[in-house]
Amino acid sequence: MDILIMVGQLLLGLTLLVGLHELGHMLTAKWFGMRVEKYAIGFPPKIFSKKVGETEYILGAIPLGGFVKITGMVDESLDTEALKKDPEPYEFRAKPAWQRLIVMMGGIIVNVITGIVIFIGLNYYYGESYLPASEVKYGVQPNEMGQELGFKPGDQIVALNGKPLEKFEDVYSMDMLLGSNSYYTVERNGEQVKIPIPVDFMDRMADNKDRMLFVQPRVPFVVGEVVPSSAASKAGLQTGDYIMTVGGEPTQFFSEFQEVIKKHAGKSVALEVERNNEVLTLNAEVNEDGTLGFYQKPLLSYATRDYSIGEAVPLGTSQAFAVITNNIKGFGKIFRGEASASKSLSGPIGIAQIFGDTFNWYKFWSITGMLSMVLAFMNFLPIPALDGGHVVFLTYEMISGRKPSDNFLENAQKVGMVLLLGLMAFAIFNDVFKIIF
Repeated sequence: MDILIMVGQLLLGLTLLVGLHELGHMLTAKWFGMRVEKYAIGFPPKIFSKKVGETEYILGAIPLGGFVKITGMVDESLDTEALKKDPEPYEFRAKPAWQRLIVMMGGIIVNVITGIVIFIGLNYYYGESYLPASEVKYGVQPNEMGQELGFKPGDQIVALNGKPLEKFEDVYSMDMLLGSNSYYTVERNGEQVKIPIPVDFMDRMADNKDRMLFVQPRVPFVVGEVVPSSAASKAGLQTGDYIMTVGGEPTQFFSEFQEVIKKHAGKSVALEVERNNEVLTLNAEVNEDGTLGFYQKPLLSYATRDYSIGEAVPLGTSQAFAVITNNIKGFGKIFRGEASASKSLSGPIGIAQIFGDTFNWYKFWSITGMLSMVLAFMNFLPIPALDGGHVVFLTYEMISGRKPSDNFLENAQKVGMVLLLGLMAFAIFNDVFKIIF
């Protein structure tokens, strides 16, 4: 079931984004009087098709892309027979270069608009929930990777690149992790200490299962919801219980509780619990994975900010374009040798894992909005067979006044297809390799 949820979210997100991308090409082509022969979501074999007017609408069985076939255009179908005849007025090649350029940019523009609208909607509908830095009164708890970075238990993070920290979530921002010469400032034993982020930190995070959790707030907690029939329920834990010790070890913070309870995985352990100002001792059989089966209730106050539509528009737009700038920074690190391509790039399996095995509308739309901007960015790359490759050739035509030959465009398309298929094969193999190793 978990796998089905991940795959279902991936297919829903990709189908939506690919459909809108190809819709952008189709609508702009029809706007300029070009004949659109096919509009397809997914690749063959066909599951469904229906012809309306001059256009056949297709749903393919392989939901990893889509295409629009415009008469008179050298595309991934490599159908060049019609190009041997004189162009008809309704063909792509018969139209002015500026119209063809808009058609090739249509999918990218729609994806950018989609990403912006999603981020605006998320801010307007959900607002923003965050943990004020002032609430992290007990400092942070680093995991092994955080300790390697230089953090120590109890460190108070007070600044990012010299700017005072206001929202704790900014500790994990891509501006910090992808920036050059970024550093944290922490307060430790009354002194301020700088902790620089090494250039290969993103690679280290890719190797670490906990990834973003290199530091977490030290959160005092009580027991929240207890899972029915769980080890916690059988031990007698109740909502509101404060777990003071596990096996005699103090567990003031949830991170401490997690570390201590894992030591007793698959064993029986005594819990010292405070309930209604009374101290009780409960015996629990810890699960093999080092859990009891309850949700924590943090004793920190999260802040919520609601946004008007006027506030959500600039904020959502900024967040959408930040996805593109972060991708550019990421590629820059790869080209400079500061990050590994194999660790930084993900294929469909990796993207499905990002969606996760539980469905949440906020998370789904957040990831879909991000993917929409990534799809726009990737399609704008100047690679033949991508929209960006066509844009390069059309820009050359508009500047020089000379149109590349159909033979050149056909060969460029073949080269681009080989590059794209190779990249897709690499991404899928890379996903499988990460899972196995």
